[in-house]
Amino acid sequence: MTDLILGTRGSELALTQTEMTKAALAAAWPDLRVRHEVIKTSGDLRPDLKLVDFSRGDQPVVDKGIFTKELELALKAGTIHAAVHSLKDVPTILDDGFRIAAVLPRAPIEDVLISKIPGGLDALPPGSVVATGSVRRARQLQWLRSDLTVTDIRGNVATRIRKAAGDAGISALLLARAGLLRLGLFRDVLTEFGAPLHLTVLDAAMFPPAASQGAVAIETYEANEELARLLAAINHAPTFQMITAERRFLELLQAGCQTPVGVHTTLVHGVLHMKALVFPDAAGEPARSAASGTDPFTVAAGLFRALT
Repeated sequence: MTDLILGTRGSELALTQTEMTKAALAAAWPDLRVRHEVIKTSGDLRPDLKLVDFSRGDQPVVDKGIFTKELELALKAGTIHAAVHSLKDVPTILDDGFRIAAVLPRAPIEDVLISKIPGGLDALPPGSVVATGSVRRARQLQWLRSDLTVTDIRGNVATRIRKAAGDAGISALLLARAGLLRLGLFRDVLTEFGAPLHLTVLDAAMFPPAASQGAVAIETYEANEELARLLAAINHAPTFQMITAERRFLELLQAGCQTPVGVHTTLVHGVLHMKALVFPDAAGEPARSAASGTDPFTVAAGLFRALT
């Protein structure tokens, strides 16, 4: 195999992650020619809709892959060989024939508060409005600070920052540290969006991230042995261990991309340590659990049992 075609969404972050994948393949296989095709997904075509709106009426549910389905159709049609995803956008259970063939080294997993005043979450006055498109982040924020108001926001990373910066009614915004880092936007203070915006990393133990947050995945459909071998060479085994445990935990919960679940996983000397915060569908206190071990599936099962 001398040529490989990657499929990707067209956002700046998606293209950056695709360039990371191409660089990893070039380092592993210098003679391999790699190019990419930009494919618009349902989520990209309807930026006017809130993520939860995709689950209403006749619309397919969010967790069936509003950011991945069109890429999977291209994989199945054979117009691309592999698709590059932010793994937290990928449905927990893949359709037959599809698999996560590789993951790149995981970026820092934390969420970041981008606020118009310094001091982080504790400095926000009561009644402040915080923007996020994530159900999980909204529930965690309201659990920690019930006096704050959450508003929905959509768009790529820069668009969301620009919207929040330009709206006098919004005091802060929540985003993933990984995306900010990959786009060169992770600094103490951002000044290019108008008034200074202050960045505060939220402790993952207090504000656990989404399962697979910070991981870039390469998905294939019925890959042949040669394609599997090419992609295996860029797979980061420690990251794969962690995301396998996290995705298995979501599967056991029958949860998905927009379910309010936070998972904090570390890998220390070959041992996985996982903690979870699971919010009920209705209002209420979250359930907590923790588990450790060397096998991702066993640890995920232990984490799930500790909730019940």
